[in-house]
Amino acid sequence: MNHETRLHLAAHPVAYPLIRTLARLGPVVRVPGLGVVVNDAATARAVLTDERFRKDGPGSPGDLWTPVLGPSVLLNMEGPAHLALRRKLMPLFTTSYVSAQVDDVLNRPLADLSARLDRGETVDLVDAMRVMAGAVICRVIGLGEVSEARARELFADGERVVSMVSLRSRRLSEPQVAIARRVLDRIGDIAQAAYEAGDESTVMGRMRAQGLSAAEARGAAGAFFLTGTETVATFVPRLIALLHDHGVPADAVDDLDRVIEEAMRVTTPTPVMLRSVSAVARVGRVTVRPGDRVLIVTHNCARAYGPFDPSRGHPPELRRIWFGAGPHFCIGYPLALAEIRAVASVLLTRRVRVVRRRAARRVLIPTYEHLWISAA
Repeated sequence: MNHETRLHLAAHPVAYPLIRTLARLGPVVRVPGLGVVVNDAATARAVLTDERFRKDGPGSPGDLWTPVLGPSVLLNMEGPAHLALRRKLMPLFTTSYVSAQVDDVLNRPLADLSARLDRGETVDLVDAMRVMAGAVICRVIGLGEVSEARARELFADGERVVSMVSLRSRRLSEPQVAIARRVLDRIGDIAQAAYEAGDESTVMGRMRAQGLSAAEARGAAGAFFLTGTETVATFVPRLIALLHDHGVPADAVDDLDRVIEEAMRVTTPTPVMLRSVSAVARVGRVTVRPGDRVLIVTHNCARAYGPFDPSRGHPPELRRIWFGAGPHFCIGYPLALAEIRAVASVLLTRRVRVVRRRAARRVLIPTYEHLWISAA
């Protein structure tokens, strides 16, 4: 059993074997109690780009996040209102802007990481990534420069909320909603203070300049807080572990973006996506009707293309599907990629090896609890 499989089993000891079993049933299959399950990348992309499959209906992400974030965040919106908010936010996530922000935030922690490795220390990459991802999201919501302790605290708050969700979750319980609201209200207060200050060198200040209301800015900050930390923090340790396990020397990587894409295919940052059916349609050979739930098992779609192979070219139907497609393609993708590039570029300048590791148990996104590395 490879380490990636161990991560999935530690995270989802019951759901993961079920997901892999579903992959053997065909590209599209109706499963009582679950919904219509999609295991094929081309079909998944067709669903994600079809307006009849929504994020705001029964069984969709809206059921999970609307009670916590309100009805007007990109995670749970559709139609003209969604497109209008997305257009306001897009200028905040240009590659040049987010790269400059990430370089500024991570300059010191990356220098510290490099120095520790150069001294021959063994470093827990998981802990280092929590600090760095936490620091970046602090900048996004308006906190500016923060201590390592504060960055860890913010990351832990986000982890606490995300950990309430499982692959089987349809909605959060009332106590879970109350906990999540307490966390996100604190985030919203920080974001609103930065918004009201109006400093256009900050993300929140730029939101105000772009015409977002205070409520829209608070909602966006909450959504970015929930989605913008774990993806990066969980992915980078798995990327380094994959290179180690497949005998690819870190300093031998000649095309970083291709390696990142292939590692994302294997790790699948979003293993399952949900959509609610709003009109009669066909998904593959299966007829669906309003109220049906569609589960896109992104993990099965991606893993159908074989084991980790950094030389692989990805077919169009698969490309970045773990970040969505069409009008719902993840608006924060440039920020996530900038963070990943920044950290990976430092690690891949030296021969990093994995010393030991421990899988995280009962988490939404399979990951390592610890991944200790050193420079060979």
